[in-house]
Amino acid sequence: MALNIADLFEHAVDAAPDNPALKVGDRVVTFAELEAESNRLAHYLTSRGIVAGDHVGVYAKNSIEHVIALLAVVKIRAVSINVNYRYVEGELNYLFDNADVVAVIHERPYAPLMAACAPKHAKLETVVVMPDPTDPDNDADASSYGGVLWADALAGQSSERDFGERSPDDLHIIYTGGTTGFPKGVMWRHEDFWRVLGGGIDFLTGEPLTEYDQSEQAKVGGRMVTFPLSPLMHGGAQAGLLMHLFAGHLTILEPKFDPKRTWEIIEREGVQLIFMTGDAMARPLIEEFEAGSYQAPNLLAISSSAAIFSLSVKERWMAAFPNSFFTDSIGASETGFQGTGLQDKDNMSADGAVVALGPNSVVIDDDNHVLDLATNVGAVGRLGRGGNVPVGYYKDPEKSAKTFFEVDGSRYSVPGDFARIETGNRITLLGRGSNCVNTGGEKVYPEEVEMAIKAHPSVYDVLVVGLPDEKFGQAVAAVIQPRDGETVELEELRDFLRASLSGYKLPRAITLVDEIPRNATGKAQYPRAKELALAASSTAPTGV
Repeated sequence: MALNIADLFEHAVDAAPDNPALKVGDRVVTFAELEAESNRLAHYLTSRGIVAGDHVGVYAKNSIEHVIALLAVVKIRAVSINVNYRYVEGELNYLFDNADVVAVIHERPYAPLMAACAPKHAKLETVVVMPDPTDPDNDADASSYGGVLWADALAGQSSERDFGERSPDDLHIIYTGGTTGFPKGVMWRHEDFWRVLGGGIDFLTGEPLTEYDQSEQAKVGGRMVTFPLSPLMHGGAQAGLLMHLFAGHLTILEPKFDPKRTWEIIEREGVQLIFMTGDAMARPLIEEFEAGSYQAPNLLAISSSAAIFSLSVKERWMAAFPNSFFTDSIGASETGFQGTGLQDKDNMSADGAVVALGPNSVVIDDDNHVLDLATNVGAVGRLGRGGNVPVGYYKDPEKSAKTFFEVDGSRYSVPGDFARIETGNRITLLGRGSNCVNTGGEKVYPEEVEMAIKAHPSVYDVLVVGLPDEKFGQAVAAVIQPRDGETVELEELRDFLRASLSGYKLPRAITLVDEIPRNATGKAQYPRAKELALAASSTAPTGV
């Protein structure tokens, strides 16, 4: 046996085969059923000549088939490549080429895009077309690029688990677009991925788990009902799903995020734990809850990660769920889990997420020295993680060298998030350094300003960017989505912010938009926000 994603799932199957594993809509599959279907697909992929190390794209929304595809790929020691279902033709072509995919498993409505892209990639010889849970009657033609329908691919295939021995060194790749640039493939060893993202380390104590610790939980009961709201095409949701599969829990999935339907599911299914992506999900959810008459007595844990969960929105959640636990978790596709903060009314900040650093997490200064947390309170540095870290970026040694490097003989992953050291082994997350605004020699971290602006009663959502400025080099600019029927004036906003922000952090320009540019998980798309701000000539930077 190995510390391998496929093995860890199979341990849970053996421990509790009849436990429900997944539910989407009215459809439920047990662990044994999930195992059988993933084995069938795995055997089909093998029949197509796909072997260990080959790259297989999974191009789908949240569905049972999406999970089957992911498990099938890792069962044969191939490498799953997560494909963003919002990509347009050019982005798909870039990913298929960069990732060297030999197969793609995709939902049927994406057939027209696949027809345009697939013939351009000589290595791409196998395509399986899965049904779409939101459009089951879709009959888009996949014949022009050799697409084989899901049912036909699985027909006649063995459901047996008769695969060879696997390795903890098998690779699992997560493509991350982050907030800037082209997507990069983060290469994880299976064991390292499990340790830092799949529950293989106790996140509070730092103690490593053994191979069967999670599956033993499935034997003794205590099954949870969990509901990750983000798309599985992103690493955080994928990791949360796998972690709970390994432990025998039931995971509910939805193909599309809809606040009303989310609360109906939480109420009907007795959901105990939800994962969401900051305000992009938290704000519409709490507004729907406040406007409706939902009951969620079993909802004990609310966890946010990957985006701002602002103070004003947290306070509304805490008022609605006074007996629940709230956590802000931090991390990245390049680091995995780095820390968590249990949030309550006495432990919140308007500056950013305040969390206790997790195992092997560090703050590194500009000279690549690890800062002592006890003696450097107030210092700002880059957040990093040692221990179980990725191998690097796929086919990008230059970026790999900048992100994964040694400090005093130990290897760290340092993707570029900045943090301020607080007392008690805690940090405040300030945001990605690449988005930092340098105005008159002062560094302004966008997330800190965004947190303050979101407290304004007329603001629904906001991103902060830097615009060129002759006097200061860059000027702080805010791209704002007002609440329906509201507007925001620059000087009134600046007056509102003076109580919480230094003068150099105040925006000197605002651009009002109908919707803030974010990806499917709510991550900010700063380049697009900057384009919007630059295009708004009427809100160009003004003097202070």
